[in-house]
Amino acid sequence: MGREAEAPSMAPAPIPRDCTLIFTYGTLKRGFSNHKLLESLIQSNHANFVGPAATSSSLPLVCGPYRVPFLLNLSNSLSDEIYPVLGELYSVSPLGLARLDELEGVSKGHYERLPLMVRVIKGEGNGDEKMEVEVEVEAQGYFGHRSYAMEMWKRNGERGLREYTKEVATGYVRRVDRPQGLTFLDHIRFFVESRG
Repeated sequence: MGREAEAPSMAPAPIPRDCTLIFTYGTLKRGFSNHKLLESLIQSNHANFVGPAATSSSLPLVCGPYRVPFLLNLSNSLSDEIYPVLGELYSVSPLGLARLDELEGVSKGHYERLPLMVRVIKGEGNGDEKMEVEVEVEAQGYFGHRSYAMEMWKRNGERGLREYTKEVATGYVRRVDRPQGLTFLDHIRFFVESRG
């Protein structure tokens, strides 16, 4: 007589030792323009989807030029309009991490990868309903670089978002469709210096 199959565990799968947990909150999420990189990494066994997640603490999430999202490493006491940010958690290999660092322009000062605590949640949640936390873990996230973070916060009226959604992303311009001949930091500088 055969044994009955056990129901799969709802807990996240163990993370291989050489892998890094990455919290994604913007265009790397499923259904957004840069997710194809994570899909490629998953297909080549350099990344795995862990689950939906939210930051453990409230952090400023804003949009910059071309509706590009930026998580900012600023004090959560800046405003009442800062919330835990909803996103997705992935486990990535060293090669996958290098590819993500390249996409996010870490060596160019576009974003910086920093540690943060996140909560893996059951279900997808939408910010309005109570989310059930499975586990809290330390991960890495891509934050808008400290050289422009405060100016980006001020340019967004000192109000943060709960989630980078399709509605928030309306008007997003892919890199290939942006004006050429300027660096991403130039685009950021022009954005934070503009008034509207």
